[in-house]
Amino acid sequence: MSPAETTAAGSDGDAQAGRIVVVGSLNADLTIYCERLPLPGETAHGSGFAVNPGGKSANQAVAASKLGGRVSLVGAVGEDANGAMLLASTAGAGVDVSRVRRSPDAATGVAVISVDAHGENSIIISAGANGTLAPADVVASADAFDGAAVVCLCLEVSLETVEAAARSGRDGGAMVLLNLSPYAQIPQSLAELSDVLLVNAHEASLFLGAAEVPGADADALAWEPVRLKFAERGLDRVLVTLGAHGSVVLDSQAAKGHRITRIAPTRVKAVDTTGAGDAFTGAVATRLAAGETLADAAAFASVAAALAATRKGTQAAYPGIQDVERLRAS
Repeated sequence: MSPAETTAAGSDGDAQAGRIVVVGSLNADLTIYCERLPLPGETAHGSGFAVNPGGKSANQAVAASKLGGRVSLVGAVGEDANGAMLLASTAGAGVDVSRVRRSPDAATGVAVISVDAHGENSIIISAGANGTLAPADVVASADAFDGAAVVCLCLEVSLETVEAAARSGRDGGAMVLLNLSPYAQIPQSLAELSDVLLVNAHEASLFLGAAEVPGADADALAWEPVRLKFAERGLDRVLVTLGAHGSVVLDSQAAKGHRITRIAPTRVKAVDTTGAGDAFTGAVATRLAAGETLADAAAFASVAAALAATRKGTQAAYPGIQDVERLRAS
């Protein structure tokens, strides 16, 4: 058990038992809605357009804060209108943004998003100021890591910055939660610094090789070779999300017979799945910071992510803890 787990487990179980540090990206989401996503070379008619706050790290921070977490965000935006919008939105959700640097030399990052009538999406991102976030920013934010329970990371900023943040989290006794998205190969040194890896089925296939990951309907036994493969790479605790099929918890640190847990999906009518994975990640971070087990955190996060998909947009669509508990009780 890591120092963060010991501290949180000794608390009263409240979601604010431990602080969360999110290091990474903030983007302006330029979203257009359409009947179906266009094919290569095709022009499609849209039915609506919106500019909203986004970016995986900002989304995860907002999701965690709305669910009761105490969250600090380390990142970079430009000195432009999109940067001001992102800072206002994130701070408005209760996130500490005092360590988000405003860059005079780079525009705020953007994501161009298409969403079809079934809520599915395609996304292209341009890093902008996110690309300027560096290990030096992590060093400058060292006080944020002091006493943190969870450090939450993704790959929308440089691997050097992610690894620096993971090391700062580990050195401070925090649990390091790495969301392997957008997918990239990571060095073994980063894998060894990650206490929990969060991937979707596609990312798991890329990481281990397509033949290693069973179908979404496979039973728990079929996931045993996958657990072992991750463990061989130094990743003992892994969450694999399966979209409408729920998720799988692979926990090599759990007692025998409890190392693989299937989390049932939460059935909802999806309107926009953009950012649902970030809602899941933020929810997991919040519940881990509160001292819950990985399986319990994943079950809670499944409901939070499903609720996020029932509304358009990302941060504005994220539920509060009462919304999640109400659906869980129904």
